[in-house]
Amino acid sequence: MGHYSREKSIDKIASYSEALPSGESLRQPGEFGKYVFNEAAIKRYLPHRAAEKLLATIRDRQPLDPTIADDVANGMKEWAIGLGATHFTHWFQPLNGGTAEKHDAFLDVNGTGEALQTFSGKNLIKGEPDASSFPSGGLRCTFEARGYTAWDPTSPAFVKRHANGATLCIPTIFCSYTGEVLDKKTPLLRSISVLERSVKRLMKLFGLDEQPVSVTLGPEQEYFLVDREFYLHRPDLVQTGRTLFGSPPPRHQQLEDHYFGTIRPGILAFMTDLDRELWRLGIPAKTRHNEVAPAQFEIAPIFEELNLAVDHNMLTMDVLQRVALRHGMVCLLHEKPFAGVNGSGKHNNWSIAYGKRNLLEPGDEPRQNVIFLTVLAAIIRAVDLHADILRASTVSAGNKHRLGANEAPPAIISVFLGEQLTEILEKIGKEPADAPTDAHAQEMILLGGKTLPPLPKDATDRNRTSPFAFTGNKFEFRACGSSQSCAGFNMTMNTIAAESIDYIAEKLERLAAADSAAFHEGLAKILAEIVETHKRVIFNGNNYAPEWVDEARRRGLPVLQKSMQALRALVTDESLELFERYGVFTRAELLSRFEVFLEEYHRKVKIEGGIALEIAQNMILPVVTEEYAKAVGAYRAANEAGLTEGTEGTRQLAADYGTLVDELNQKCREMKSALNGVHEEIIDAMARLREVVDRAEQVVNDELWPLPKYREMLFLYN
Repeated sequence: MGHYSREKSIDKIASYSEALPSGESLRQPGEFGKYVFNEAAIKRYLPHRAAEKLLATIRDRQPLDPTIADDVANGMKEWAIGLGATHFTHWFQPLNGGTAEKHDAFLDVNGTGEALQTFSGKNLIKGEPDASSFPSGGLRCTFEARGYTAWDPTSPAFVKRHANGATLCIPTIFCSYTGEVLDKKTPLLRSISVLERSVKRLMKLFGLDEQPVSVTLGPEQEYFLVDREFYLHRPDLVQTGRTLFGSPPPRHQQLEDHYFGTIRPGILAFMTDLDRELWRLGIPAKTRHNEVAPAQFEIAPIFEELNLAVDHNMLTMDVLQRVALRHGMVCLLHEKPFAGVNGSGKHNNWSIAYGKRNLLEPGDEPRQNVIFLTVLAAIIRAVDLHADILRASTVSAGNKHRLGANEAPPAIISVFLGEQLTEILEKIGKEPADAPTDAHAQEMILLGGKTLPPLPKDATDRNRTSPFAFTGNKFEFRACGSSQSCAGFNMTMNTIAAESIDYIAEKLERLAAADSAAFHEGLAKILAEIVETHKRVIFNGNNYAPEWVDEARRRGLPVLQKSMQALRALVTDESLELFERYGVFTRAELLSRFEVFLEEYHRKVKIEGGIALEIAQNMILPVVTEEYAKAVGAYRAANEAGLTEGTEGTRQLAADYGTLVDELNQKCREMKSALNGVHEEIIDAMARLREVVDRAEQVVNDELWPLPKYREMLFLYN
């Protein structure tokens, strides 16, 4: 039965023929953001006064004027209905890591029984979902159900289309009846405000006119695609998002031929459809390509304002999964859906701008760019002091399989700067700022050949093994998992960066009355002290090398390999004090996150253990037992026939299958017992069970094996 199902799936893939492209699949320039209530829609559908006030809130972060709510709601409704919307929803991001929505119709009934299409300012600004049915970490009990969603006007509303209609989605925050936040957006927004305030404080000390501060993000999203029929025949994928069993095929990614390879027609059709969907939602998807592992791909957007970028990434993950289904595939966002090949991450490219100036842009001569060096030093200090909290932001049941493996940094937080920047930092305070520099003019790479152009060489190489790498005008945090929200890391990064910038600003404020020379001399001393104290976190080498673990310990860096050990960093006295002081979390809110993440981790591991046991007992053990019975029968028949050839082989085969049956039974009993224990016991029992099942896959008759194999799922798709 298992082989028959796999065979049908393979036949279906083999019969695929590329469809001719249609205009519907192509991006039209005038349709970018068609399904977004953007500035053009605001000006078209709102009265002038309401439009100007709303745009002031969006552009300049002015407080929202509640008197415009009805005008905004009416204009938003008319716009959405014009795009086919029949319902609206408050779209929010609870602590389960996904998004949530409850659809309400644009509907009221008057006294004569006529249906009216209505949407009020009250409906726009506030919703009331059941807060006790979402993870709360003890902030809400079952009998304490009231919660609120509140409109976030800085992230534009959008229309999400489906086969028979559309829904107006309004990005919102989510809090409890007591005002404690139950989502991932609110702390992020708070942290953005905190960092804005700190940056303005610092820039004032450099004599710059006040400018708006923007934190930007470009999240690179990795994912796998598998045929839907294979997926449906893998209960582990359906239940957990990853394969709990599977013997890696002889060929997987070792030939290094998938990365940036030619994109297959069926995958390209999916990507084209995906581009069209994202284009109309105003999501600036820029890059698409094959990733390192077979069946793995990546999409990357242009940088956007942080809050919007986080919302867009959550929406991108949703669109990836919906579009894949239309193409007969399933998009896997789990960090490690297949053992033995690369997992998937979400690389966070983070930066800060003051007006139009990127504060992480070194300029032509970074040694002379004191603002850049000051911000850089602040970030180095922040990462060194709070590496444990950054590590905690990466913890998930899926990401534990990926960190430290190929294409993922280890669970040790360090900073990569490159040789030139490291050298510049080490010279701060040791020689005059205007001293002649070594020859750091941009080098050119000469490739030879008359027609090949010389290539400008960047000041630093890229270090893909570093968890927190400077990449020219931004920092790339590579440790986040592909299924995780970007909000957690960026909220943390904003807060610790604000604290370090304030540390420098407070010292500089004591020098504010000094003349320019004394001010810059004092600044150099401050930066030199920071570099000397925190340079231990700078590491430009191979983070995968085993020696780095020992070196990191010698430097005093936190080596938090185990997920639960890392997660506890959230609730240390230092962490609680930091987030409370900056108003990003109350003590109760942060403690609740720890409880939510701890419980989620254990529940996911327990689900994995439960489905692993079911598969082993109900699908694998029967076929191994059947093979054992056949081998015993063959041995008995050979003996009864008086044959001398083959009897030893059939006897050994029967003995091997018998051993497998015994081992499977034993590991299933161990798995059943472990399910009553803690997650470490479950993880260990799953590993032991997997070893036996994967060994069985290599010897059981292919016609009997019930699960689609790695060689099929990773290589057989359109």
